[in-house]
Amino acid sequence: MLEVNSSTGRHGGEVQEVQRTWENIRENVDSTPTMVFSVIGDSDSFVPKPWAKTVFQTALIEAAKSGGESWILYRGHNFGVSEIIREAYGNYGDMEFGTDSKKVELNEKKRHIKLISIAGKESHEGMQEFEAEDKTPEYGINFGAGEDFLMEFEKYVSEQEVSFFSQKIDFKMPVPIAILVCEGDIETIAHTAGALINKLPVIIMKGSGKAADLILDYLENNDLLRKKASLLFGIRFDSNNYEKLKGYLDTIKQKEDLIGVFDVNTDDPLMLSNIVGEAVVSCWAMEKILTEENQNQSKNVDVNMRPKTAIPNSQKNGITITGSSLAWKLLRRNSVRPAEDIMNQLLKDYKEGSRVYVLNPKYTSPASLPLYFYFGYQIVQESKLLKQCGNILLFEALKANRCDYVRVLLDQGVKLKLENLPELYEQTVSCKDCKFKVDDCLHMQWILKQIEGEHAKNLCHKHRSYIKKLKETTDTKKIEKYTEKTTKLHTSVADAAKGLCRKILRYKETEDESTENGGDKNSDAKISDILLWALFANRRELAEICWLRSENHLLTGLVCSAVLQKLSNKAGNVKEQILSNDLLEHSKIFEQRCIAIMDRMYEENTKHAIDLMDDEATIWGIHSSPLTFAYENFMYDVVAHTCSQKNMNKQWYNNLAPDLKPFLKSAFRKPKKFFTAPLTKFVYNYIMFFSMLVMYSAFVLTSISTKYYVQDIARVFEYYVYFWGAGDFIEELISCFGCLESRGRSHRGYYSRMKRYLYDFWNVVDLLSYALLITALFVRHFHPSETFTIARRMFSLSLLVMYLRFLEVFLIHRRMGPTLIMIKEMLKDLFSFLFLAMFVVFGVGIYYHANLWPDHQTIWSGDWTNWRIWTIIYYPYWQLYGESFSDFLQGEDLSDCTNITSVWEADPSIDRCPQEDWTVLAVSAFYMLFSNLLLVNLVIAMFSYTFERVQNNAEKLWRFERYTVINDYDWRIPSPINLIFLPYRFCCCPGRKGCCLHKCRECCCEKAVKEEKTETEKALKYRKNFQKITAFKIRNNM
Repeated sequence: MLEVNSSTGRHGGEVQEVQRTWENIRENVDSTPTMVFSVIGDSDSFVPKPWAKTVFQTALIEAAKSGGESWILYRGHNFGVSEIIREAYGNYGDMEFGTDSKKVELNEKKRHIKLISIAGKESHEGMQEFEAEDKTPEYGINFGAGEDFLMEFEKYVSEQEVSFFSQKIDFKMPVPIAILVCEGDIETIAHTAGALINKLPVIIMKGSGKAADLILDYLENNDLLRKKASLLFGIRFDSNNYEKLKGYLDTIKQKEDLIGVFDVNTDDPLMLSNIVGEAVVSCWAMEKILTEENQNQSKNVDVNMRPKTAIPNSQKNGITITGSSLAWKLLRRNSVRPAEDIMNQLLKDYKEGSRVYVLNPKYTSPASLPLYFYFGYQIVQESKLLKQCGNILLFEALKANRCDYVRVLLDQGVKLKLENLPELYEQTVSCKDCKFKVDDCLHMQWILKQIEGEHAKNLCHKHRSYIKKLKETTDTKKIEKYTEKTTKLHTSVADAAKGLCRKILRYKETEDESTENGGDKNSDAKISDILLWALFANRRELAEICWLRSENHLLTGLVCSAVLQKLSNKAGNVKEQILSNDLLEHSKIFEQRCIAIMDRMYEENTKHAIDLMDDEATIWGIHSSPLTFAYENFMYDVVAHTCSQKNMNKQWYNNLAPDLKPFLKSAFRKPKKFFTAPLTKFVYNYIMFFSMLVMYSAFVLTSISTKYYVQDIARVFEYYVYFWGAGDFIEELISCFGCLESRGRSHRGYYSRMKRYLYDFWNVVDLLSYALLITALFVRHFHPSETFTIARRMFSLSLLVMYLRFLEVFLIHRRMGPTLIMIKEMLKDLFSFLFLAMFVVFGVGIYYHANLWPDHQTIWSGDWTNWRIWTIIYYPYWQLYGESFSDFLQGEDLSDCTNITSVWEADPSIDRCPQEDWTVLAVSAFYMLFSNLLLVNLVIAMFSYTFERVQNNAEKLWRFERYTVINDYDWRIPSPINLIFLPYRFCCCPGRKGCCLHKCRECCCEKAVKEEKTETEKALKYRKNFQKITAFKIRNNM
């Protein structure tokens, strides 16, 4: 903190003293301010009022951070507002520099906020001077100067100039200054009036009490002044003081348009920066009007005699906007030629030079950059170089999370350059406090590294590494080397982000030949690249802005939701719960937007809303359709939506009438469509399945052994089962790996498809039945025996699982389908229960065995059926169902056993008699109490919860499972007929685009194919635009 001795009087050497004070401060802090905050309001009133001081402290420091090289002027007292400011500045030092706060001197570059005390009134008796024990550096304290000197100093500061954008280019602007009013007394009101007369912006802290609240109350209703003044100040007014007060307030009311208000009780602390910026701009913009009002100047004003804080008159006649902006007039005054290279240099130097801190994401906030953007935008707009140079403004607005600025720039056609992407990721997604190679970071950088290390390195580490090496080296060759690497990194960062997206969702890369919005692929980043960055940086509003300006809004929104969902799961796995919840909430927002689009489109154009669900597109290299993508990523609400269900009905009935009787009649009117409809194939498949079950049952019941197998009918039954199983197994393999599918499911990697396939309970049952059938076949034909006992068991077990498989036919039924889903979900609960109960059963069983048969040495001897492990688990397992075995556990049941050691050791089939042990019975009693009252009731409670959960979402879950069946039978051919068509399907691939059948049709019916293609393209284009219009509509209504 710098303390300034300013005790000389105002007469004679006043101007020189103010100037010396300015130079003294600049010399000691080694900087010229780009923003000055003068905080006034130390008061002597006797009416204390509690107010949100911490909000003001936060707002002041955040506004100072966004101001670049900021000065905070205050009175330096050890009471009132001065004490609040000093505490805020101390907190800033602690938070910014940690334990090194005292070591960072005031003139060091990294301490870009300077606290400067302009000494106030003579200290009152009992008030102690502020000593040098403060956490911040300081230069000595002197009391004595009054409010008039501070007012003159504020005016002098506002007349100074600073290279606002660049030190290299002669583009100077007045130093922005704002007067912040907190609490205060009558002198504070007088100071406020004087500042307004000097055309300085004033920000009043509403809710701080005293003078600040009195000013605002007077501006709203001046009739209550007499009552409010006495209440707020707690003093007695004579007529002279009251008239003075009223005169000050009248002056303030006349300059009301230069006053900004920050409510410490309701406003976000980050908004103070915005309020200050708007007040400064408003003051500068109206400065000429204010000058004429105050000084009654004549109309003929010499443009060469412009005061430093005024804006020159336009030399054009009439009312005009072009060429009249603040920044443009300053640009012309400073003789800067508005060429494209100058504009780029001007903005880039601002970023890298004088105000580096304000553009550092560590300091930026949604309220940052008000003055920088305001003037930068005016310069490039009036120079007609917005599209060429606006990318720098867009880049800075993205980093600072200024959604309003981003929205304006994108609407003006400004595009982000690919060269900005590496720095954008490095400064917003990368973790600066964590080393990339160390695994102790739990932020987004580390989460992305766990997904794909190389891609994450391109995004978060390489740019920082190259820039660091460029700064450290002086070797020309190395500089060229790292410069070239940095240039190549632009494209690789965009590709790495897309690669991470595909890796997260486990999709294969699909090339997208189209260029989005006509952007230059080599230099401009697409809007989708910015959207993907916004997802990784978790910038909600920016993500929405980019999504609205993208294409294929429904599919893009679903992909965004899925990416955020996966990132949330990853964050949850590393116990980063806050980030996980935030990402999950962001994911749900995108899903809700997609559902809102579907709702609105279905209301306005049902046909196109239904067709949209099958429109395929490529998003970040992921090729899919909305319905398929939603199904693959378990978006139940989207799959269960009316649009999706209508689309399913079209597939299910093959565009025939969705009713049983009309559908059956179409077998004669449109036989091709009828017999290729998924519904027809589904019914025929289960007819064949049922016939196979009948034959299989007959074979297992009567003809396993060789004696009966010689009958011809048995051979027919057996080989029919084999042929049916072979055909059905081939169809399951096609379903798992997507070899012949025509729809979007095949665009995932084989590992992901297999994992998704095995996630389905019914698919696991299918594979189990095949495994058992193949095992039974090998046992029967390659391990024959006289009785075929093992083969019979395997065939019987296989048949049992086949019957369970047949239950899947009822999944398509609206009533029985949810029941099957409940059974499936309850089986998961049952397996979880058995896993937990297994440890209890083993523990109790070992206790029984150790005390009933002590020192038993033949645990694993003999045939595996005679292993003692079965005895260990036998008794406690059946006790779960209420069997007590009390006689046996007491050692009283001695039948069919022996106590002769040599006998039971020699023959494991002979049981050893148990010994009597009272503790076994006691443990048994406790175990039965625990298992029957606790464990069994626990699984019942789990079943009840699952029932309620499924019942509440029965329709949604059933529709999701229904889509599984419909999508499966869209290409499936019932077994064993499929064996006949198998060569044709593999050679021609009729479901794929570009197959020989399609090529033949293009040659034979060229005109019809072209017409169909034209109509399809028109419909796709219409639906793309339809999505865009609908997205903006729901944005306005949400």
